[in-house]
Amino acid sequence: MKWVGYTGHIRRFRTAAVRDCIRSVLKEELKSKQYIPEEVPQLTRSLSETIKEKLKDMGFDRYKMVVQVVIGEQRGEGVKMAARCFWDADTDNYAEEVFMNEYLFCVAAAFGCFYY
Repeated sequence: MKWVGYTGHIRRFRTAAVRDCIRSVLKEELKSKQYIPEEVPQLTRSLSETIKEKLKDMGFDRYKMVVQVVIGEQRGEGVKMAARCFWDADTDNYAEEVFMNEYLFCVAAAFGCFYY
């Protein structure tokens, strides 16, 4: 099967395009946000839903999208994150993006798992 973006064919999960989508959502939603601990749970849910909806609009019809968002206070310290997945390396993939301003950092990852 050929992977192309035309109607009638399956659109492959493209990491660069997904990363650009995540980046635009994070920039738009977080550019002037301050870190307020009480608001972070709702903000992470809202961001993950927004990213997921934008990815659906990109036409990845046969993919299950899983979006994870982590927000923390910017204190000049380092953070390490990792993920492991058991999937089909020919079709499944993920993209991640990091956003920082003077108040907070945000790491968002989108995982695309193909439905056979």
